[in-house]
Amino acid sequence: MKPPLFEYIFPTTIEEAVAARAAHDYSAILAGGQSLIPTMNFRIANPGALIDISGIEALRGIRVEDGDVVIGAMARQRDVELDDAVHRANPLIREALQNVAHVPIRNRGTIVGSLAHADAAAEMPAVLLATGGRVIAHGPDGVRTVDADDLFQFHMTTSLAPEEIVTEARFPVLADNTGWAFLEFTRRHGDYAIAGVAALITLAADGSCTQAALAACGIGSRAVRLPESEASLVGRQLGEATIKAAAEAAKPAVTAPDDSHATTAFRQHVLGTVLTRAVGIARQRATERQGT
Repeated sequence: MKPPLFEYIFPTTIEEAVAARAAHDYSAILAGGQSLIPTMNFRIANPGALIDISGIEALRGIRVEDGDVVIGAMARQRDVELDDAVHRANPLIREALQNVAHVPIRNRGTIVGSLAHADAAAEMPAVLLATGGRVIAHGPDGVRTVDADDLFQFHMTTSLAPEEIVTEARFPVLADNTGWAFLEFTRRHGDYAIAGVAALITLAADGSCTQAALAACGIGSRAVRLPESEASLVGRQLGEATIKAAAEAAKPAVTAPDDSHATTAFRQHVLGTVLTRAVGIARQRATERQGT
């Protein structure tokens, strides 16, 4: 299929892009296009204007500064995945990206584009939630920071205003005593997750959990944190029974109805299994980091 007719705009500065966004009632931002173009081809999206931000050099950066991994809106997923400085600062990012579609898609797709697209089964929204990250949005009224907890509202729906553009995402650097894991279950490698979990576990010197951050994708209308599971881990030694209790506490978070991919009950089972494994891996990595 072919997309509907649209006006093509190629700004070279953030200011030009914001002005173009504000000048059109229904516009779309083109970065990697790996999600946008298919939705346009299927007439799910029908923007009157397509604003291509690939000519804005200021949006290409990948850097680690002030305790954050900072990823510009035009930074390709594959470039972030292979960046060793990013991996040292927050290895959860690389592990999650290795589950995103396939390499040819990651060569074109952008992390910021995935966050703004807000697919409920996508991996990077869950990572932003688990890490307590945020995005920077530019609009006609200026620049603002949007925390991950306030960003995702529904499938393909965020709290961003129609005229705003996300220019960068910020993922906090992991503490030395924090372990990480990203695991998901898919029908085929590269498919969207039936259930996926991003886990961060911080340990005290005695091995007890001082902080847990868990976020899931594929289980409802948006990526979500799992606060009940987090609370069941904090202050405890992470033995088998404790982790199993956290997995059980996560199951009510599954709100996706039965569909052609999985039943609600199956998603609950998968979520519990994936969370159990992810927490175990994150605990082990936290232990190993303490010993270095």
